[in-house]
Amino acid sequence: MAHHLAKQPNPCTDSAVKALPSKTRKAYAKRNATPHKQRALTKEPLEAVLETCDDSLKGKRDRALLPFAWSSGDRRRSVVSEAVFENLRRVDEGGCLYTLANFKPNHSGKVKPEDVKPVVGTAAHAMEAWLKASRITSGPLFRRIDKAGRPGEDALTDTAIRDIVKTRCSLAGVGEDFSAHSLRSGFVTEAGRQNMALQETMAATGHRSMDVVTGYFRAGAAQASAVARMMDAGKPPPKD
Repeated sequence: MAHHLAKQPNPCTDSAVKALPSKTRKAYAKRNATPHKQRALTKEPLEAVLETCDDSLKGKRDRALLPFAWSSGDRRRSVVSEAVFENLRRVDEGGCLYTLANFKPNHSGKVKPEDVKPVVGTAAHAMEAWLKASRITSGPLFRRIDKAGRPGEDALTDTAIRDIVKTRCSLAGVGEDFSAHSLRSGFVTEAGRQNMALQETMAATGHRSMDVVTGYFRAGAAQASAVARMMDAGKPPPKD
């Protein structure tokens, strides 16, 4: 855009520049090096992480935050950080609906049907407990807790959310190579493991392109693949 406004040629359209990513990928492939991806935080490790959240105010906050970020798989750290009470609406069925307003890739503020996300089950119960304990009725949903154990006025930052995920994973003993992105990828991977329909999964995550979502989805599906386990069909599990 800057080059266009300055009426200068865009170097990104140069054939040599456009060929560089492809050459780089091929070079890594020849070395049997694969792109590094954060581990997906699927259902079992997430449940272990939630067990580390006690009944303190901080524990209730984290127990509400983690499922909120995990469910539907499209909630970046910035979305969680910017979440506000005003966009959360309780429904008769015993859960909530949260409306995404300003988020990537939607910066227009226009709300589409796919921008309204359910907060149900475990996530809804944890959210209700957090709101009751914190007495939040407006403003940021997830806030820092001061030394006196009271919720502040400011929202958690992106960095604070990342640290919460890493700290809770460490406490749960599930590994230290998880990040906030592991919540997003974990949702999609778990959907594949549970043989959920890819179209339904993409409708939940809001992904328009299959390129991003299918990698995690197929990885999860591969773990549950009956075809991959044909050699062991009918055999008892091996003894330790």
